[in-house]
Amino acid sequence: MTVRAYAKINLGLRILRKRPDGYHDIETIFHQIDSYDTIELTRTAGDIALQSNSATLPTDSANLCVKAAQLLQDISHVKEGVRISLTKNIPVAAGLGGGSSDAAATLKGLVKLWGLALRNHELKKIALNLGSDVPFFLEGGTAFATGRGDNLEHFPFELPYWILVATPPVQVSTSWAYSQVHSFGTGGLRPVLGDPKLPLELLTNDLEAVVLKAYPEVSNLKKVMYDLGAEFTLMSGSGSSVFGLFQEEDLANIAALK
Repeated sequence: MTVRAYAKINLGLRILRKRPDGYHDIETIFHQIDSYDTIELTRTAGDIALQSNSATLPTDSANLCVKAAQLLQDISHVKEGVRISLTKNIPVAAGLGGGSSDAAATLKGLVKLWGLALRNHELKKIALNLGSDVPFFLEGGTAFATGRGDNLEHFPFELPYWILVATPPVQVSTSWAYSQVHSFGTGGLRPVLGDPKLPLELLTNDLEAVVLKAYPEVSNLKKVMYDLGAEFTLMSGSGSSVFGLFQEEDLANIAALK
């Protein structure tokens, strides 16, 4: 069985407060994009193994795909195993949710492969044990997210721009980025919901200033996108990826070649 794990961008990211559990309450809009990893799942006698085209990825339980398979196997008392072949296309540690999406795709694929009867809320609970944004990738699309990013309000949305995503050759630690934020906002992304015009002035990423200061490569990438005709640019998640919104497909295609 072959499944796709799609990336996302954050259409804004507001950090509201630090929680007692060490996480942060946030407000963001997750938006699925076309870039994806490919995961091939093959039944085995009982072991769980992973191979990947990326030599830098762990292949043990430190990998979210393996962890997802182990957790689902334990909870569902499955005796079968799986061989996971992961083809990475989404950059790692880039703010595009690649690892979380891989975990969600593995969960959904294994539910079918192992013939499990799990309700949506049961699968979401398993997904949340793997990461705050993993539940989003179970459904994808576009969702307004609050809490740790796990309280999801999916809504129909057609982005009125061509999206170009680029990733500079740096990796940003999510935990480091959040640790650098010492003042918190009050939200403000909800008015975007259902607005086909997408009010760009509301799209702010509270982690962007921190990352731009430490990683000039990200700042330079934003400047290049504006120079190439982007109407708007923003860092996705904790970075380092930047997306640009272009009104014309030709401009986006030309920028992609630069």
